[in-house]
Formats: sequence, structure tokens, C-alpha cells
Amino acid sequence: MKRWRTDDIGRQRRRTALVPLILAFVVAWPGAGSCESQRSAAPSFSSEKLERVGDYIGNEIASGKIPGAILLIQQHGHPVYFENFGVRDLATKRPMTADTIFRLYSMSKPITSVVAMMLVEDGKLRLDDPVAKYIPAFAEMKVGVEKAGEKPALELEPANRPITIEDLLRHTSGLTYGFYGGSAIRSLYVQADLFAGDPDNAEFAERIAKLPLAEQPGTLWDYGHSTDVLGRVIEVISGQSLFQFEKQRLLDPLGMTATTFKVADPAKWPLIAEPMPEDRLPVVGIKDPRVPQRWESGGAGMVGTIGDYARFAQMLLNGGTFEGRRYLKPATIAMMTSDHIGPVSGIARDDTYFPGVSSGFGLGFAVRTSTPANTSWPLGEYRWDGVGGTFFFVDPKDDTLAVFMVQTPSERGRVQLALKTLIYQALGK
Repeated sequence: MKRWRTDDIGRQRRRTALVPLILAFVVAWPGAGSCESQRSAAPSFSSEKLERVGDYIGNEIASGKIPGAILLIQQHGHPVYFENFGVRDLATKRPMTADTIFRLYSMSKPITSVVAMMLVEDGKLRLDDPVAKYIPAFAEMKVGVEKAGEKPALELEPANRPITIEDLLRHTSGLTYGFYGGSAIRSLYVQADLFAGDPDNAEFAERIAKLPLAEQPGTLWDYGHSTDVLGRVIEVISGQSLFQFEKQRLLDPLGMTATTFKVADPAKWPLIAEPMPEDRLPVVGIKDPRVPQRWESGGAGMVGTIGDYARFAQMLLNGGTFEGRRYLKPATIAMMTSDHIGPVSGIARDDTYFPGVSSGFGLGFAVRTSTPANTSWPLGEYRWDGVGGTFFFVDPKDDTLAVFMVQTPSERGRVQLALKTLIYQALGK
């Protein structure tokens, strides 16, 4: 079943001229995903219940919470729901369309992680390699330990072991972000002014290697700059910039032609989605995509379209293939989407553990390990999102994926939870 519908709230009807664009966008089933018995066993979506999904998004626009959004739900390689809502920019009133460009922020991380695992399959990278093998500045890292007392002090201790590539992929490196939490270590990350003077990935890696780690490597899931450092490792191995290598090995072959680190062509600037005027959240180090920047943040710097990300997500759901081309082996996808920080790992979770209590973390993705209360969300579902509000999930059990594109930093958590609940209700879950 396909559902192409127009919304009466804050949205213009699609014009005939957009039909070729929509048809070009649709992700055709490449015949390399789940086996037929698994596909036929999966429950199907209810058209009536999918109406509630559109009603919810329309109400968010009508109430002034978001300017617009796009949602794709895909099952067995075919869209069962694809709809544009509202406008991409309140200032211009341009309607949301399939070619709208969104800031992906942390949805860049799965892309960087996949490219790193391509190098693992090539035999050019190992998960147990020390990061210092590729970036010598990480050879003798120190760990900052806060000592309690009348005047709390920060003492430095040697790292018990090197940071590994696996640590970068699963966020157990000890590298953190400075923009959340109030610890002394995070304050140091802010004070270091890591992005002064527009550094490239090499300069950024050298700078962050001078800072102490927030904890011993391999002991705590701590969300931070790990994927950015992984991006520099990819550069060292490939001899190319991160974008050049990603473009060559993944983006161009997969057809992700709009996914990049900056929108260089001024003719495409009107395609960029913007949040509500009062809902802008500057991300440290990430500039407007119209502004040239040397740093290619593998953790937060990419922009792209819903069609591009759908092709990426379908490749994952297919077990690493898309349209007859293999990008990763099924065993590699399975490893990436397994929990690597569960109880037997001995890895703790920080106070702001973003995957949530019902999920572990793999190599670049949150992974569902238990079913949340009052839901029937499937085990093994994996996902990630971005601070701008974009999110995606891949559900192998039901041979389903969803990609939601929006720019709403302040509403992202609430909207994501509500939409996911409605989507699974429409699937009979």
C-alpha cells in the first residue's frame, strides 16, 4: 500500500511538476533484504491508523510547535507512508518537499560508523587497534578525576589502557562533549576552545588529545566526540578527507547525492529547512551549512534529504546490500546492531544515557534490548537521532524502517516518542 496525501494545515498541494521528483525518491525494493517467509510473517500497516500519524504532525504545525516535517515509513522495501507537512522555512513560506535539506547533526554518526566498518572489512582497520596507531597524540592519555573536598580538585591519572577503535564506535573512549553536564572535565572541554580558527579534522584531533579523558577507556558509555575522532582515523587510513572517502565508498554508490558537510551551491540554499525562529539551538563547532568550514564533523556535521537517508537505512535493513551492490557483510551489520555495553561488558552508563533504559548500544546505533512498558516495540530494533529533531529506526523483525525529518531542537524528544507510538499502533503493536 502506498499513501501519498496532502495536508490541509499549513501545507500546499503537490504540483504535477513534483511527481518526477517523488518517483525518483521512492526506494525500490532491491530484493536483498529479509527472506520472503520473514516478510510475509510481518504484520501490515493499517491505513486508518496511519491517518492518526498525519493528524498528529498536522496538529503540531497548527499549534505552532514546528514549521513542517517529512515522514517516510517503509516496509518490505516499499513506502507505506510518505508525506510532506507544512513549510521548510516560515520566513519564505516555501512548502516542505522531498528535496528539502536537513541538518542531520548526530544522525551523521551512523554514516561515519558504517564507513569505518567498511575499512574493517577491507582489513585496513581493526576494532582492537589503539587510536594512537593512527593519531600518535593519543598515545599517553590522562584521565581527569575529581577529588572531593572543601575545594574540589581535578587530578590527572594515566589511562589504564589505550583508547581503541571499538571505544570510538561505542562511546566508551572517555572523550566527552562540553556542552551538557556540569563536571569539571566538561568545563575544560568548553574552555579549550577546540574550534578556534576553523580547524580541520587533523587539528581538531590534536587539540582534543591534549585534554584529559572524562573516565577510563572502556568503563562508561559517555556521549561525546568519539565519532569525530573516528572520522580523523578514516582520513589517516584513506589518505583523503572524510567527505571525499565517504563520497567515494558510500554516498555516491548508494545514491546519497545530497548528503554532504556543506551546501556549496547558493541555488540550493532555499532548500534548507529551518526551525521556528525561537527554536534555534547552536551546536558548538557546527556552522550554518551555507558557510564554508574545514572541520568535517563525523559526529554531527552532515546535511541531507529524507530520500538519501532512506537509502542508507534500507541498505542496513537489507543486511548491507542495496540495488545489487554490497556495502557491508550481513555479519558486520549484525555485529554493529548488537548490544556491546550490556551487563557482561562491565560498562556503566552515565546519568544522561540517551538510548534509554530499554536499550543498549552497538557500534554506532542504539539497540533495543527490552520492551518498554505499555508498548510492544520489538527487540533488535536499532536507531539514532539528531539534536535538530531528525530520527530514524530500523526494525528487522517487521522488515520496517522509518525516517522523520524536522528541525525542532526543543520538541524533538516529545515528538519522537509520540510518533513512534503511533507508528507501532498502526502496525498493530
